[in-house]
Amino acid sequence: MTTVRVVTPFILTLGLFVMFHGASSAGGGFQGGAIAGTVVLLLAFAFGIGPVRDWLNPAVILGLIAVGVGTFVAVALGSLVLGGEFLQYTAYPVPHASKYGIELVELGIGAVVAGIITGLFFLIAAGFETGEPMEDDT
Repeated sequence: MTTVRVVTPFILTLGLFVMFHGASSAGGGFQGGAIAGTVVLLLAFAFGIGPVRDWLNPAVILGLIAVGVGTFVAVALGSLVLGGEFLQYTAYPVPHASKYGIELVELGIGAVVAGIITGLFFLIAAGFETGEPMEDDT
């Protein structure tokens, strides 16, 4: 538990680093989101699934996914509004628009991936009743 307390900020920082540098080096939103999402799993393994589930509101996970999707859609459709094509970063009147646009998209993808990994973990951890049939036998 002590190790998890010490290590988790560094793992989260690594996940954000990988997300931010996806445009210019190895990494990206998916890889960084997977790293950042495992922070919650690590906390659940160390402190118990129940306490972490109680601490982390499901609305936060859904909000994280929604913000990620919203960021991607805003960047992608914003270029259409400005007269460019879908995800044409140069349509934005900002210096180095491609760099900033790609970084925003990578952060959005990372948020979606981290939210889905966390949500799936808690869904699987909830389990199912052993008396329930897995498939419909009709």
